[in-house]
Amino acid sequence: MTRLNPDIFKWARETAGLSLDDAAHAVGVRDAYGQTGEERLQALERGEWEPSRSQLARMAHRYRQPLVVFYLERPPRRSDRGQDFRVAPGAPKPEHDATLDALLCDIHARQDSVRSLREDEEAEPLAFVGSARMRQGASAVAESIVQEISFDRRRFRGQDSVADAFQYLRGRVEAAGVFVILAGNLGSHHTNISPETFRGFSLADPLAPFVVVNDRDAKPAWSFTVLHEVAHLWLGATGVSGGFGEAEIERFCNDVAGAVLLSTGEMRGLEGIAEADFEDAVSRISDFAEARHVSRAFVACNLLRAGFIGESLRRRLGERFRRDGLEDRGDARAKREWTGSGSGYYAARGHRLGSALLDLVRRSLDGGLITPTKAGLVLGVKPRNVAPLLLRGAGLPGRNGVGYNGTRGVDDPDAFFI
Repeated sequence: MTRLNPDIFKWARETAGLSLDDAAHAVGVRDAYGQTGEERLQALERGEWEPSRSQLARMAHRYRQPLVVFYLERPPRRSDRGQDFRVAPGAPKPEHDATLDALLCDIHARQDSVRSLREDEEAEPLAFVGSARMRQGASAVAESIVQEISFDRRRFRGQDSVADAFQYLRGRVEAAGVFVILAGNLGSHHTNISPETFRGFSLADPLAPFVVVNDRDAKPAWSFTVLHEVAHLWLGATGVSGGFGEAEIERFCNDVAGAVLLSTGEMRGLEGIAEADFEDAVSRISDFAEARHVSRAFVACNLLRAGFIGESLRRRLGERFRRDGLEDRGDARAKREWTGSGSGYYAARGHRLGSALLDLVRRSLDGGLITPTKAGLVLGVKPRNVAPLLLRGAGLPGRNGVGYNGTRGVDDPDAFFI
């Protein structure tokens, strides 16, 4: 049986800012056996008894911690979550976002479990993690990534849709040993995190590197985000990226991702766009982006870097792209590609977790390295749902499979937070 770590109960309560008395009322620890609720909770924190599944679920909810945290060997350190790449050094830090902090804690807890499984498999460290330096230049780092993941730009662009192009890229990155997760909330649309707050997250561990993409972002932007975070892995940098990062490392990783997705000189086809009518500029950028399965905002940023447009026009274009929302809506065919036909919960959840994580858990179960309970914690589902998730969650998205937002607008019954 998987044991809970009593040391984490006190840490989680104090992190939530609750006294013993307040926490006992919040999580439903009642007076019993001649003890007050406060005394019983204190005894739990000493390891004298364990909560039931329902009590533990209430604790996870009230303490705003993922369930998997209570099974870690030690309380997670805030420094484990890496740097905040969203601001330049010395600039004021973004306002604290409790939902984002909870999501990062959840991801780190899962990664900690994944690392243990990789150690049990006696996996070799991945040499590319931390292998690059910014002084090498963005082009050299981009070339290293392309070689390592065997990325073919022509195959990427030859896919039938943005969905298929992303799946191709994700498959190449996961085949290299990186776990690519889609996560933009805590399992409910009420906790959605905007891409302006958080666009991606990298966890540069040589045994279990993670890349997290905020799936609340526009779908054509996902491929760029994956490559941006992969560039962080090459630099050995763990941290969170936002919508408008000003730090030097963010600009560098943007340049790396851009070099992978666009060849030198391609932007020349849009030369003179600054002098064009605004609507014509929007149309030309849209056609250019669609043909390459990238976002229009990405193209606008590259036009700025190439010196073809100024910052004021880039901002105007960006506002237009966000306002009309074409990248999210698309036509009826595109909607079917994103949402799928008859897509179920397990397929949708499996896609968010990724094939690499599902395959690792499947191997670990088959090899007796992990229990169904621990497997459920790693996957974020109840133990009884592990088997059907592994069975039905392996389908690939696209025109004939589950879409990227198969659970849009519906609270996830097996959320990150139960």
